[in-house]
Amino acid sequence: MQPLPTPDTDMDLVQRTVAGDQRAYGLLVLKYQRRIQRLIGRMVRDVDLVEDIAQETFIRAYRALHQFRGDAQFYTWLYRIAVNTAKKALLELKRDPTVAESFMAGDDDDETSWRKSEPISEETPESVLAAKEIAAVVNRAMGELSEDLRRAVTLREIEGLSYEEIAVALDCPIGTVRSRIFRARESISAKLKPLLEHQTGKRW
Repeated sequence: MQPLPTPDTDMDLVQRTVAGDQRAYGLLVLKYQRRIQRLIGRMVRDVDLVEDIAQETFIRAYRALHQFRGDAQFYTWLYRIAVNTAKKALLELKRDPTVAESFMAGDDDDETSWRKSEPISEETPESVLAAKEIAAVVNRAMGELSEDLRRAVTLREIEGLSYEEIAVALDCPIGTVRSRIFRARESISAKLKPLLEHQTGKRW
């Protein structure tokens, strides 16, 4: 029997998203957006494609989220989708993929296998627009945070540091770190809420 997920873990955010709390997905986007962009940037030559492929990666991940069982780390699963999305985009543009075939390798029973991570249905213009809107709102909300809040939430959600490590990095008590991260998340969630409420009921 697997242990219950603790709050704010990737699995907790996945379960909350699948259950209908789309704000939780906003936190996953916030956490992994830059890492996915850096990953894609190492795999494609055209820098203009990086943002578009990253956005499509999060669209595909969102729509396939119910397939994620937690057997692998969420980032491993997301990584696989990013690799497939990059390869697909390059092939559609009739460009030579720079993605190594080893990225595509995977056992048939591996949940991160490209065949199993591909969403069943195609993206729609509405889903593409929705993902772009969410990314834009998250980025804008981050930019509107005070420097203290932005640094704390960046170290936590994007760099993956522990609260203790952030306290050392920012030279402040751990209680202050927790407070800043909580306030930053609340601010970002408040900015996302109107958009996500508008999207409720739409299929991605």
